[in-house]
Amino acid sequence: MARKPADQSVSRDDIITAAADVLHRSGYEATTMKDIAAAVNLTAASLYHHFKNKDALLLAVLEGGLDYAIERIEPIIESDKKSAQKLREMTHVHVVSLTENTAVGAAMVFEIRALLNVKTPIQANGQSEDLDEDFAARRDAFFARRDYFEDLFRRVIRDGVERGEFHAVDVSIFTKALLGAHNWVGVWYRPDGRLTGAQIADMMADTFLRSLEQ
Repeated sequence: MARKPADQSVSRDDIITAAADVLHRSGYEATTMKDIAAAVNLTAASLYHHFKNKDALLLAVLEGGLDYAIERIEPIIESDKKSAQKLREMTHVHVVSLTENTAVGAAMVFEIRALLNVKTPIQANGQSEDLDEDFAARRDAFFARRDYFEDLFRRVIRDGVERGEFHAVDVSIFTKALLGAHNWVGVWYRPDGRLTGAQIADMMADTFLRSLEQ
């Protein structure tokens, strides 16, 4: 089948979804723009019309996954529910979102270092170029937003401790352990497994809340 030109028949979201799937199968180092283009029936040249390079695509995959989770967790934070209920609902949202898109979840675990390690481009003459300013700014914004996402969980746990709902813990370490467990669900979850994403989320919430509640 002939490859499509860079027209409106393939959306930006289509490309990002395909990129997540290809990265999941092959890993960042082995994935090429040609592989991603083929997944959406584009020519590689047409794909470059949408995204400058593989690094920009990886960043778009990670941005989308993070924004999706934050948009659903922020309203829970702003509610007047008790800390335990907030943490339960936040866990449910995060874990279920990872089971609904395991490719993005796996990218958050395995490909985040590739984003950190993006190198300055090299020209054909061997001279180094400046790292694209727009990309560098977006990458910095992504990591700041990732810190913000983590802080949403820290806030709930800290509030629970201060209100006497939870016993005293090292909030930073507890939060990293909690989110680390969540993120790995995107790696090992299988849609045809014995538990649904919601069931897994409930079990994880029960486990962590038992270790927190007085």
